[in-house]
Amino acid sequence: MAASQVLAGFHAVVARLRHAPDSVKDIYYDGQRRDKRMLSLLEQAERAQRPVHAVNAERLDGLARGTRHQGVVALADARSLAVDLDEVLETANAVPFLLILDGVTDPHNLGACLRTADAAGVHAVIAPRDRAVGLNATVARVACGAADTVPYLMVTNLARTMRELKDRGVWLVGTDDQSQDTIHDVDAKLPMAWVMGAEGEGMRRLTRETCDRLVQIPMQGSVESLNVSVASAVCLYETVRQRQP
Repeated sequence: MAASQVLAGFHAVVARLRHAPDSVKDIYYDGQRRDKRMLSLLEQAERAQRPVHAVNAERLDGLARGTRHQGVVALADARSLAVDLDEVLETANAVPFLLILDGVTDPHNLGACLRTADAAGVHAVIAPRDRAVGLNATVARVACGAADTVPYLMVTNLARTMRELKDRGVWLVGTDDQSQDTIHDVDAKLPMAWVMGAEGEGMRRLTRETCDRLVQIPMQGSVESLNVSVASAVCLYETVRQRQP
């Protein structure tokens, strides 16, 4: 029997209806809302022949389990977009482009990273199983549908996975504000993975030592660092910029 998943908010529910409607089991919505956005979602659910239930706000709060739901919650089968790293690399239709997150435990940060990864064309996001947040309802809502399009692989041993990537010809570039090189010095046209640490602690020692290269994001103002989701966006779009034809 497939594991269940709670999808809260318009973006998460609409994205699942678009990408995998058969996985949606039930949709619960605020019976008091009849605005254009809600009517559009209900029409999409009807086209997909998914059951909908008008309920009160208290029932929605209970279903969403503390996640902001905007008046709509869906119960669905959990999806796995990729089984493992080999599947990701073998099905990538371009030069491998990955994002590795070490120690990102805030679901808002992970959701934002997934959203940017989708926009930048990243093939997968990789994180350690013991120091990362899973794909919960908050992540799905913040990701605005990207949790249904970008594979999120949680691995038992991150350093070992990074070494396997190196064996497969993937260049590992980490961020370090003490480096003399910048993100603009990276040849991002090569098969690569950006390696990001959590804000504050940064990457663990072994993760840092496994990187092929460390670079910094140029900072012109008074702040010392960027939020991990913002830093990831800056790095990912340096790759996008360099790979433009």
